[in-house]
Amino acid sequence: MSSYYPRTKDLTRTRKSLTESPPSSPSPTDKNYRHDRLSRYDFSGESATDKPLGRTSSYTRRETRLAALNRQEPDSSVKDYKKMYAEALHENERLKSRLQDSKQELVKIRSQLEKVTQRHDRISERSSVLESEKREKQALEKRVSDMEEEIKQDAPLRFRCGYQP
Repeated sequence: MSSYYPRTKDLTRTRKSLTESPPSSPSPTDKNYRHDRLSRYDFSGESATDKPLGRTSSYTRRETRLAALNRQEPDSSVKDYKKMYAEALHENERLKSRLQDSKQELVKIRSQLEKVTQRHDRISERSSVLESEKREKQALEKRVSDMEEEIKQDAPLRFRCGYQP
């Protein structure tokens, strides 16, 4: 069957239910077959002849829903709009207050971050100053030790020359 009918929109157009087919003069066996088939799937307790042709129960339910929607009173809808407006205003105020709280928290966190970065900068400056001071101290210690070595080496020469401090 799938090779005979292509899967397109035409497939849905070619199939018709029994209720959509035009009335013709069916043979008595066709009528009984159709009646048996309809009543076999009908669980509502109504006979197939009680339903008008072309209108199924889902169609009538849809009509009643649409009619109920169209019958709404305008006063109740105005009250609903007022209520929805009041709820929207309340929600907006709540969101505004949350936004303000979030902004304040953001400012607080930014100031804390700034303090931490400043402290880190000071520590890094101190460490760089300490490193340079260490280098200077090491250079001075080296110079002092070099001078002491030089004095130790020069001391015997001075005493030989007759110079005494």
